[in-house]
Amino acid sequence: MTGKGEPRSGLSGRLSGPVRSVWAKHDRDTEGWLPLWCHMEDSGAVAGLLWDHWVPSNVQSLVAESLPGGDEDARRLAVWLAAVHDIGKATPAFACQVDQLADRMRGEGLEMPTQRQFGPDRKLASHGLAGQVLLGEWLEERHGWTRKQSGQFGVVPGGHHGVPPEHGQIKELDDRPHLLRTPGLSRPVWQRVQDELLDASADEYGVRERLGAWRAVKLPQPVQVLLTALVIMADWIASNPELFPYFPQEIHRTGQERVAAAWRGLSLPPPWRPVEPTGDVGELFASRFDLPPGAKVRPVQEAAVRLARSMAAPGLMVIEAPMGEGKTEAALAVAEIFAARSGAGGVFFALPTMATGNAMFPRLLDWLERLPAEGGTRLSVLLAHSKAALNDEYAGLMRESRQQITAVDADAETLEWRPGHEKRSAPAELVAHEWLRGRKKAMLSSFVAGTVDQLLFAGLKSRHLALRHLAVAGKVVVIDEAHAYDTYMSVYLDRVLSWLGAYRVPVVVLSATLPAARRRQLAEAYAGAGTAAGLGAGAAEFEAVAQADAYPLLTAVTTGQVPVMERPDASARGGDVHVERLDDDLGVLSDRLAAELDGGGCVLVVRNTVRRVLDTARVLRERFGDEQVTVAHSCFLDIDRAAKDADLLVRFGPPEKAGDRRPVKHIVVASQVAEQSLDVDFDLLVTDLCPVDLLLQRMGRLHRHQRGAEQENRPEGLRRARCLMTGVDWGTDVPTPVRGSVAVYGAYALLRSASVLLPHLEGARRPVRLPQDISPLVQGAYDDGPTGPQDWAEAMAKALERHERHRTDQAERADVFRLGDVQRPGRPLIGWIAAGAGDADDTRAGRAQVRDSKESLEVLVVQRRTDGSLATVPWLDKGRGGLELPLDRVPSPKAARAAAGCGLRLPIQFSYGEVMDRAITELEELYVPDWQAKDSPWLAGQLILALDADCQTRLAGFSLHYSQRDGLEVTSD
Repeated sequence: MTGKGEPRSGLSGRLSGPVRSVWAKHDRDTEGWLPLWCHMEDSGAVAGLLWDHWVPSNVQSLVAESLPGGDEDARRLAVWLAAVHDIGKATPAFACQVDQLADRMRGEGLEMPTQRQFGPDRKLASHGLAGQVLLGEWLEERHGWTRKQSGQFGVVPGGHHGVPPEHGQIKELDDRPHLLRTPGLSRPVWQRVQDELLDASADEYGVRERLGAWRAVKLPQPVQVLLTALVIMADWIASNPELFPYFPQEIHRTGQERVAAAWRGLSLPPPWRPVEPTGDVGELFASRFDLPPGAKVRPVQEAAVRLARSMAAPGLMVIEAPMGEGKTEAALAVAEIFAARSGAGGVFFALPTMATGNAMFPRLLDWLERLPAEGGTRLSVLLAHSKAALNDEYAGLMRESRQQITAVDADAETLEWRPGHEKRSAPAELVAHEWLRGRKKAMLSSFVAGTVDQLLFAGLKSRHLALRHLAVAGKVVVIDEAHAYDTYMSVYLDRVLSWLGAYRVPVVVLSATLPAARRRQLAEAYAGAGTAAGLGAGAAEFEAVAQADAYPLLTAVTTGQVPVMERPDASARGGDVHVERLDDDLGVLSDRLAAELDGGGCVLVVRNTVRRVLDTARVLRERFGDEQVTVAHSCFLDIDRAAKDADLLVRFGPPEKAGDRRPVKHIVVASQVAEQSLDVDFDLLVTDLCPVDLLLQRMGRLHRHQRGAEQENRPEGLRRARCLMTGVDWGTDVPTPVRGSVAVYGAYALLRSASVLLPHLEGARRPVRLPQDISPLVQGAYDDGPTGPQDWAEAMAKALERHERHRTDQAERADVFRLGDVQRPGRPLIGWIAAGAGDADDTRAGRAQVRDSKESLEVLVVQRRTDGSLATVPWLDKGRGGLELPLDRVPSPKAARAAAGCGLRLPIQFSYGEVMDRAITELEELYVPDWQAKDSPWLAGQLILALDADCQTRLAGFSLHYSQRDGLEVTSD
C-alpha cells in the first residue's frame, strides 16, 4: 500500500515472494482485489481498535482471566486470531475461484486445479474450516501442541462465518489434503506460503514468545465464543470496501493511515462507562427519574439498591413486588450499580411483547438522558423487534443519527458531537448507529429495549450465535414480566441464564407474581448448578430460595456464593379487592353493569378471547350506546393498536395525566392486552377466570391510583374495589370454564386458580388483600400439592394429566434446537451449534422457534378502490390516509411507510396447515413486482391483504371485516 521505493512496515514488511500474490477479496464489477496479507493486517488492526475502544471491560476481564499474561495476553490473542482468521484462503480450494487471480498465483509457483476440475469436493474445504486445520497443524507441527490444545484456539477462525465446524467436517478435510495444498512440486510452495503468513503474524502481533505459556491454557467455552464474535466483527468491518478500498484504488497510504481513516469513518460509539453512584438512594432516584412532586423512594427500591451495593459481586437479582411498586426504576438503578461494579457497557431490557417494548423505549431514553456522562460521549441505542422502524421515536433517532460509512482521511474535517473538549457531566448523545443495524449486528448496540425473543435467541442453535452472545455478554440484562413465559420459553430462558452466569453478566429479573419453584429454577440456572461449569451453592441453599414465602422478596445469586434474600416492606399502596361470582351470561352482565353504573363510573371487562370481546361489546353497545363502549384486543392494525393504547392512557391513566378527560361513564372490553404495561385505572373489574397470576395483573388495573381521600372522587357505589369473576359455569359440581379459556390456558391452570380463590368466593368471602395475598395465591396455585374440595379431585387429576403431557411435549420440542450447556474449560466449540435452526431472526418463523406458538400470518392491510387501484386505509391521521399505492412503481416513502404501519397478525384460524397454505396462495395473487425493489424496504416481501370499500374481503374460506372501532372480525363461510 506504500508508494514505490518506500519501506514496507507491519505484516507487509515481513513478507516477500509468492505469498504476496495470494488474494483474499475480489469485486467482480470493478475487478478490484485485496491481497490476503492486507486483509489480515486490516483485520488485526480493527480487532485491536475494537478491543481498545469498543469492547466493554467486563468482556476484556473474562478473556484476560483465562490467560497467564492477563490483559496483555487477552488483547494479543484477540488481535492475532483476527489477523489469521482467513489463513484458509491460502489454499488451492479457495484461490481457484477467480481465474485471473489464480493465474497470478500460478505464475508464482502456486499451482492449482481450476474450480471445475476440483468438482464438488472443493466445498468440503470452506476457508473457515481450512483455516482451523491449517492453524492447528502449525501449532502442532511447529510448536509442539497437541490437537486438543490447538482445537480451542483454532475453532475461532474455524467459526468466523457463523458456524463452528463439526468433527465430521474436519475428518472429511483431513482425508483430502489436496484441497489444502496441491500435490507435487507445488506442495512445498503452498506449505511455505502458509507458514510464512502464520510465522509473520506470530512475530508481528507478539504471539511467538507466548505460545509456550498458552499451551497450558484451557480456554473456557464462553471465552472461545467471545473471541469468535470479536473476530467476526473485525472481519466484517475490514471487509467493507467503503472503509478499506480494494487494489488498485488503494496504493498510496501506509497500513496505519488506511486503518486510521477507516476507524474515523466508522465512528463506533464506545461502551458505557458508568461511575458507581454513591450517597442517598432518594437523591439517586430524584436525579435519574421524572418523579412526581413529593414522591418518596419505596422500600422495595431502597432495598434493591442496598442489596446491589452489598453483593460480593454483581450477579442475578430477582425482584418480586406488587404492581405499581416501581420495579422498572429499581431495575435501572440496580443496572447502573451493577454496570459500574462489573464493567458492563450497556443494558438490555427484555419485555414480553412488542407493545411493552414500545412502551419501555421512551422510558429508557429518558433515563439515559439523565445519566451523567463526559462531554462528547455517544451511546448507541436500539429498539429491538421486527417493527421497530415504525416506532416514531426510534425512527426519528435513526434519521438524526444517519451517517455514511466511509473512510475519513486524517486531514478531513471531522464533526464535533458536542462543543468543547473538557470533561463534564452532561447528557450523552444518543445515536442509532448506522453500522449497528440489521438482524445480526443490531443487538451489539449498548442500550436495547426489545422483546424477550431477542434474549431467547441466545439459547437457540443458530448461525452467528456468537454475535448474540457478545451482545448480551457486555450488558446488564433486565428481564421484565418473568411470570409471563410458559414452559417452552422457560426452557430457552434457563439455558440462556446458565450462559449469562458463565459470562458473569449481571441480570435483574422482575415479576409481580413469580411462583416459588420458578424462582429457584431461575437462580439455579444462573448459578450453573448441575452443569460442567457450575460453581454455585448447594441444594440446601436453593431449597431455601424455593421455600421463601415473604412478599415483596429480593433474591440475589452470585456464582460461588450462598443465595441472599431480603424481605422489604411493601409501600402503603394496595388495599382490599372483593371478589364475587357472576354468571357467564351476557344479559346478566348487561343488567349488572347497568346497576353498577347508575351513578357513573369506568369499568374494565377482560375476556380471554377476541371472539368473547366482540360478542360482549356488541351486547353492551345495545344497552349503553356506541359511545359508552370501547374495544381493545390484539387484532387491530399496528397503527390503530398504538392509537388505541394512547387513547386509553389519556382517558383512564393516572389522575395527574388524565385530568378531566376521564369519562363520567364508560366500559372498556379488552382481551389480555389490558394485563401488561398500560397504566390505566378503573372503578370496577369484570374478568373471565384465568390463571391466578394473570388475574392479579388484571386486578392491578382496579383502583390503581388514589382518587381523593378514601377514593371519594370515584362514584359512591364504586369506592370499594370489586372484581366480578365470570367465564365459568359456577352451577356444576366442578366449575366449568368456557371452551375458549380452556383452549388458551388449559383446564388445570384454571381449576387451580379457582381453587385458591374459593376462600374469597364462598362463605365469609374474605377480600383479596393486596399485596399481602399475592404470594400465597400464586404459590398455592402453582404448588405441586393438592388443592380444592375433595369432589374436585377426579376432574383435577384428569386436568393435571393433560397438563403434564403438554409440559413434557413443550420441553421436548424446545430441546430440539436448544443450545447445550456450558462445557468444561478447554473443550473446543467444535459442533457447538450442530443440527441448528439456521438463521434466527425476529420474523414470524423466527419467533415461533423460541415461543410455543404456531407460525402466524402477518399481512399489510390496504384498501382496493372501486376502480381497482390500491390506497392506504382512509382513516389514518397526519395525511397518511387514502394515499395512492401505485402498482407500476414504488409508492412514495410516505405512502409506503403508512402502509407498513398497517400490519395485522391474522388470528389463529389462519395458522393451521391447510388453511395457512391456502391463505398464502390467495394473498400471493396480489404480488406487485415493482414493490420488491431494493428502494422499497417497507413493502418488499410483505403479504398484502386488500379490503374493499366496505373494509371486507374473503380469505381461505373465511369472511373478514375490519373497522377502526372493533378491529378484525372473522367468520367462517
